[in-house]
Amino acid sequence: MVTSGLTGFSVSLTLIVAIGAQNAFLLRQGLRREHVVPLVVICAVSDALLIAAGIGGLGALVTDRPLLLTAATWGGAAFLLGYGAMAARRALRPDGALLPTDRPATSLRAAVLTCLALTYLNPHVYLDTVLLIGSIAQRQAHVWIFGAGAMIASAVWFTALGFTAQRLAGVLRRPAAWRALDGAVAVIMWVVAASLLIG
Repeated sequence: MVTSGLTGFSVSLTLIVAIGAQNAFLLRQGLRREHVVPLVVICAVSDALLIAAGIGGLGALVTDRPLLLTAATWGGAAFLLGYGAMAARRALRPDGALLPTDRPATSLRAAVLTCLALTYLNPHVYLDTVLLIGSIAQRQAHVWIFGAGAMIASAVWFTALGFTAQRLAGVLRRPAAWRALDGAVAVIMWVVAASLLIG
């Protein structure tokens, strides 16, 4: 049982540590110290639900409906391209309004909706949590112990990302640093979108 849990923890951590759309958004909000707790909860709970769905058999259901997968892929790519464009616009702004304190605060509603969109409109989330983790779980001796380990890894990662980012806010006081961060976010969003469309 312990082995299944540790395997689930390591598999999940390996998949989510890569900076993707959801992680980049949470990092940015953590740096701005805005709505970190609800966003961490949304990310962790969403991952737990998707992992449970994958273990429960949703992965096979999705793969049997290629039209649904195609629609999700194109919709997710369009959203990521748009979000990347907004980040690029922030990076290219000529004024000095790149410090977290200089920008208008993001409302809780806007932050929650963006987080939900980056989570549920991104097909990579389904590929990783539902399909991949779900299929690996089926090969384990204790399927749900594996799933619990994967869910714990997700919660640990998002908590660390959201709250560790706050400690870096003091380092990123220069406008150039925020311009570089937004530029990196834009590139990440576009690369993920391109990988969806090409792959």
